[in-house]
Parts: sequence; C-alpha cells; structure tokens
Amino acid sequence: MRRTRILTAVLALAAGLLAGTPPALAAPASAKAVIAADTYTWKNARIDGGGFVPGIVFNRSEKNLAYARTDIGGAYRWVESSKTWTPLLDSVGWNDWGHTGVVSLASDSVDPDKVYAAVGTYTNSWDPGNGAVLRSADRGASWQKADLPFKLGGNMPGRGMGERLAVDPNRNSVLYLGAPSGKGLWRSTDSGVSWSQVAGFPNVGNYVQDPTDTSGYASDNQGIAWVTFDESTGSSGSATQTVYVGVADKDNAVYRSTDGGATWSRLPGQPTGHLAHRGVLDATNGYLYLAYSDKGGPYDGGKGQLWRYATRTGTWTDISPVAEADTYYGFSGLTVDRQHPGTVMATAYSSWWPDTQLFRSTDSGGTWTKAWDYTSYPNRSNRFTMDVSSAPWLTFGANPSPPEQSPKLGWMTEALEIDPFNSARMMYGTGATVYGTENLTNWDGGSQFTIKPMVQGLEETAVNDLASPPSGAPLLSALGDIGGFRHTDLTKVPPMMYTSPNFTSTTSLDYAESTPSTVVRAGNLDSGPHIAFSTDNGANWFAGADPSGVSGGGTVASASDGSRFVWSPAGTGVQYTTGFGTSWSASSGIPAGAIVESDRVDPKTFYGFKSGKFYVSSDGGATFTASAASGLPSGDSVRFKALPGAKGDVWLAGGASDGAYGLWHSTDGGATFAKLPGIEEADTIGFGKAAPTASYQTLYTSAKIGGVRGIFRSTDKGASWTRINDDAHQWGWTGAAITGDPRVYGRVYVSTNGRGIVYGDTAGTPDDGGGGGGGSGACSVTYGITSQWSGGFQGDVKLTNTGAGAWDGWTLNWSFADGQRITQLWNADHTQSGAAVTAKNVSWNGKVAAGSSVSFGFTGSWSGANSEPAAFKLGEQSCAVS
Repeated sequence: MRRTRILTAVLALAAGLLAGTPPALAAPASAKAVIAADTYTWKNARIDGGGFVPGIVFNRSEKNLAYARTDIGGAYRWVESSKTWTPLLDSVGWNDWGHTGVVSLASDSVDPDKVYAAVGTYTNSWDPGNGAVLRSADRGASWQKADLPFKLGGNMPGRGMGERLAVDPNRNSVLYLGAPSGKGLWRSTDSGVSWSQVAGFPNVGNYVQDPTDTSGYASDNQGIAWVTFDESTGSSGSATQTVYVGVADKDNAVYRSTDGGATWSRLPGQPTGHLAHRGVLDATNGYLYLAYSDKGGPYDGGKGQLWRYATRTGTWTDISPVAEADTYYGFSGLTVDRQHPGTVMATAYSSWWPDTQLFRSTDSGGTWTKAWDYTSYPNRSNRFTMDVSSAPWLTFGANPSPPEQSPKLGWMTEALEIDPFNSARMMYGTGATVYGTENLTNWDGGSQFTIKPMVQGLEETAVNDLASPPSGAPLLSALGDIGGFRHTDLTKVPPMMYTSPNFTSTTSLDYAESTPSTVVRAGNLDSGPHIAFSTDNGANWFAGADPSGVSGGGTVASASDGSRFVWSPAGTGVQYTTGFGTSWSASSGIPAGAIVESDRVDPKTFYGFKSGKFYVSSDGGATFTASAASGLPSGDSVRFKALPGAKGDVWLAGGASDGAYGLWHSTDGGATFAKLPGIEEADTIGFGKAAPTASYQTLYTSAKIGGVRGIFRSTDKGASWTRINDDAHQWGWTGAAITGDPRVYGRVYVSTNGRGIVYGDTAGTPDDGGGGGGGSGACSVTYGITSQWSGGFQGDVKLTNTGAGAWDGWTLNWSFADGQRITQLWNADHTQSGAAVTAKNVSWNGKVAAGSSVSFGFTGSWSGANSEPAAFKLGEQSCAVS
C-alpha cells in the first residue's frame, strides 16, 4: 500500500539540514579540499516503479508523446521505440529538492516540443522553498524556471486531482495554474515566463482533509483542482473563450468563463456535496464529464458520482455507473477516447478492497460495464488478464482469498488515459506502478484485454539505507513503501521484495562483515514484527521478536561475525541480543533513539550517536559509554559507518547549517574525531573497493565541497576529492545513504528520495590528486547525440586526458558544419561565434588527472542536417575523436 512519504528528507529539513545557507563552522581558508572531476555513467538499479503516479498526460497533436508525473520522484517522458520512460528532472539540485514533487504537467498541443511542469513537494513548513513552473522547449531535455510566490504540493493530500496546469489549445502562450493554500487561479500570457493571479476568479477553495492537523499537512486548503478548455470556442492563434475550472469546494466545485478568462461564474445547476476530482471535456459532442468523490484522496474516499454536463444546453445528467448508496469509493480517473468520443472511462480510485474498479461506457455514459464483476460471491469474472512477469514483485508475495486477487488491478488509480491516437492503448497509474494495455478494445468485443506494467525506466522509490556486501548479492536496499530488494543483477527487476515479514518501509539494514550471509533489517509494519533476519544473504527471511514498546524500525547493526545484534527501534530504548532476536535485553548508557552501527572487525564492539554524543560498547551492546569526543554535530542529522578491515576506524557525516556540519574521522574507535578540512557539508559516508594504486578503501559522500553540492569520491583517505556526478545528474536530495561496491572499483550506489537507487561507474582511472598542466596535453574526445527531434537535439561531450600529466584548467574548441547553434550548455562555460564553439571548464572540474575524463552536455538547434564535428582542439592540441 502506498503511504504518504515524508521520510528522511523532511526529518533532515526539520533539523535545518536543507536550509541552503552556509554552515556556521566553515573550514579555514587555508585548508581547501583538492577538487577534481571524473566522468561517470549513471543508471538505476532496476525496480520498475515503486511509487504513486498521479498523472499521465498525452499530447493531443502528436502520436506517442506522453508524460507521467510522480508525487516526489520527478517527471518522465514516454519513449515509444523502447516502450520505456526517460527521467526529465534529474537536474534538480540539493537546495531545490522540493522541485522533484510534480503537482501537474501540461504538454503543448500547438507546439509539441513544449512541455510544462508545476513543481513543489509540500505546502507546509517541511519544504522551505516555494513552488515553480518549469518550461521546456525540447520535451524536457532542458528547463527554464519561473518561481512562484507560493508553495505547491506534489506530495500533499489531493495530489491525484487535476490537471491543475493547462495550456490553451488555440493560443498556446496562455496557460492557467490552479494553486493550493487559498492562492487562487494563476495565468501566464507569455508561455510560462511570468505568472499573475487571476483577480476576478471568485473562489480559492475551502476543502481540507483534516482541520485539526497542526502540522499544516492535512489542514491545507486543497485549492484549485483542475483547468480544462473547450477548444471549440476558439480558433488558431486566438484565445479559447470557454474555460472550466474545478475548485476544492463541495458546494461550488465548477466555474466557467466564456470570455477568455476575463470574468467567471459558478456553473449553474451543478451537483453539490462532493469534490470534482477531474473534469474532461469532449468538444465533439459538447460534454464535460466530471468525476466526484466525497474526499480529496488519494487514500480516502467513501462515496462518489459521475456527472455529464451538456455544454450547449446546460443540462446536467447523473451518469454514475452505480447508485451512490452502493459506492464505498470515490471516482477520480477519467478519460475520453478521442478517436471515439462517446467512449468514456473512469476509476473507483479509493476502492482498496477487494480491488480497484474500472468503468467503461461507449454511449457517453448512458450505460456502463465494469472491468470485473461478481459471479457468485466471492468469485469474480474479469474482463482482463494481468501479466506482471516484467515486474513480478507486483504480486507483493500475496496469496489472498477471493474476492481479492494477486496481483491487484490497482489502488489509488487517479491517473487514467486512453491514447488519443490509439483506442486500443490505455495507461493508468497506481500507488506502485503504471499499468497499461494495448488491446483495450477487446473489452467491447467480449474478449479479455491484457494489462501489463508499462513502467520500465520510471523509478520511484525512496531509499532509506543501502548495503553492498563483499560476497553474495552486490546490492541490498531498504526502501520506503515497498520494503526493499536483493539485487543479484542491477539490470534486472528482482523477482520479489523482502517478505516474511513484508515491511511497508524498511528503515535500516546491515550484514555481518565476515559472514555476509547473515543479514538483518528493521522496518515499519502496521501489525506484526519490526525486525527480520536472513542467513542466506537476504534471499529468505524470518521474523525476530519485538521487545515491549516497539513502534517502528529505527536502526539496526550486526556484529562483524553475525553472532549478535544491536537494535535502536522507535518507541523504546536501545536493545541487544545474541542469536537471532528471540529475546532482547535493554542496553545501558545510551539514550533511546540513538543511531547504532557495528565495528566491522571486532564482533563485540558497537557504536552509537545521539544529539552530539558518540557512544561505544565493547561488550556486545550490553553497556555503552559516552566518548569524550567533542565538536560533533549537535543534532541527529548524522550518518556514520565503521570501515571494513580496520578496527576502530569510524567516519561520521552530518550536521546542520546553524552548527557543526561536515565530515569527521576517528581511528581510535570514536575516542577522538578529527574534522576534515575544506568540506563545508557532508551528509552520507560510504566505502568501496580501493583504487588500483591505493591501499585505503575508496570514500564516497553526498557533500558540499569547494562550494559545490554533489556526489564525491576520494581515493586518498579524504585528502582530495573528485566530483563524480554533474549538474544534469543531481536527483534532488541524496542524504539518506551511500555505499561503494567492495568488488568493483569506482562503483557507487546513491540513495534518492523518489528517484530510486542510482548507481554510477567510472569511465576514467583514479584521481591522482596532482596539479600542474594547463589543459594542453594529449587528449581524446567522444561526441554523441543522445536525443534528436524536429529542430532540436541534445549532445554529450567527453574529454579525456590521454597524456602523462594532470590538467589544471582546459579549453576545448570545435566548429559545427551545418549551422547548429547551442541553446544551453551545462558543466562548462561556452561561447559561440558563427560555427565556432569554445567550451571552458567551470570552477569544480578544471583539474583532470592523467587518464581521467570530464564531460559536459548541451542542447542545440539544427535544420537540414546535424552532422557531428570532425575535429576538436584542446588549446592548440588536436584531440583524437572517437
């Protein structure tokens, strides 16, 4: 089941971690970290889905152009050739992490290259930033931003309603945006560059999920829910005159303008007592369809109705597939078949048990059929078959009794779209995936249609912890909402999440360093145990017993030999056990809520941290003693780990902008810590295989070094650092976990809060920390066009130092043969004069070690031809071209 994900990012925010201001304790100016750059290839460890997809948008004028939005994990574009999704908001950085929540999407039917995203994750204090409208002229390959004077809520209650953002289908410079929190209706007349409130709009909404919620989360006014245009009331180049707007107000849910938005009035005769989740207009037949629920969703909803409004006569007709008295759910998903506008579909989005329901009408709502019916209760007859072989975990390992089935048809089904160019294709979003079919019209002929996941490439898990053992599976994960996975192959979807027990969210996991077959995990479960063990490297699990008072997973640590465990669960104090948790004893000397970890060599040594104090146990967790170490972060936004193979070697990252913040190292088991100079902020620490010429394991961190936020690697014990991500690959907030791979040098696994598990592999040799050079030695260039569309393209350039010495700054020159123009370039500065282009390093990627590479990307325009440059020069030195 899909939970509201507030998770680690919000907890860190509450501690001031993401405030975006410089730390109070900065490193001395003379102690600067040495920064270099390396070229990495980034991919997802495949899970396929894992989160709520509240919106799917098809372009109405170009075939196969579709977008999906997620509540915390960004936006995606459909790639028809591979039947996959490509992420569009990986460039969102640390300080703007809230912009990974997408409250609405709009694809321009006049100019299909244009797409818009309204972004912002929370409207309350959890998100420190305001919302924004992002605009792209290259289908989301690059973006420009218009900041808004209010917040948006991609992960707030009511996020499945919509779409709140809409482009005028006749005059595409005009857009509308419905705002939450009483901020009203907003309009842009310059293609999203600037926005102003529509002063004459009469209703800002009044519905809140829970007025008593003092956090501001459930008590926020859900505001303006959707905007739709009647395209028949305009002509090309002239603004559409009739616009409908849905408002979160049970008594006044729909408003209309008939003069291009100058004046507005409540639509007369409308039903009351419910919220209009969506409004979809069929201009051909003159019908506005409305899906109503008594609640805002996406979890709640007990009653619902479907209505049809005749735009030419003003007649309202209740077209509900079942009587309201017989509903135990609300309606939300709503779509019209644009090839056959009399065909309409809707979803019972909040029908959790025994399953969601899909409804279909081929006579404009006069009569309906269901995706499934009861024969003789509890037996069901389905119009569909389900094939989840591409993502088998979607069964959740369940074997339910009828009428429930596994896999489910879905839940939280608020996004539903029939392809406007293909009546046989339909997609819908659930709390865990995107499902779809390509033979939907079988429904009408009486044969079954096949539903499959249509989600490959869309990775939407929130990652709480990661582990890469020295043997067995290369990756074990602790995830929000779907528990976590054992990846034996990063390129393939695992067959099942952890089961026995199946935690809703796994909060922490660990393995025994010397016997990696022993694994422990802790997590959350509404009813059941909160800890589990495995003796086969996470392939199979069995539950441990909970001590009294446990209410949540907390953190857990395994002794290096797997003989004992220390657990700091929510709801009670720190506990320890020998064996596999059949009974627990309270640890002494350490406060409840402490973060716990183990020494990776001594099986009786465990460590803890709480509120600025470091704790050490040498008797297997029975007793802890506070270390005398001082100067550590005073809050609890801290992650620390002990280095494998070295007793007492501990690294600690964390802090907050109003106090100590950075990276600390101890070589005496936490008795003392030294703060590394030049690291302004650090939030995670992990270890991987040592570089070929190094004896110490490689360090990885999500940090701010040299004024730049990124993912960094050090092969020399933290003396120098290499930024290994780039501005196009930032993934918002990456502060929960990081680990290298002990078997593959350079490989790193990065947690995200909604973009799944990202892993990177180096394309160069290890950074040697040297200086000198001038960017004029031997070089090679790889130039590639990664995406191309009518009039535009995206390119990547990799520049490799093939000489013997390091560069300290570089300048690369080339000329385009076909008049191409660069429109935007990242990870370098550039100038262009005619066909000639000059790209120079930026502050953080000028140092390039011998054998290492640096990359930058760009978008450009072209016409006629788009051939690749034939020659590149580094200063006056010609580079080899591959």
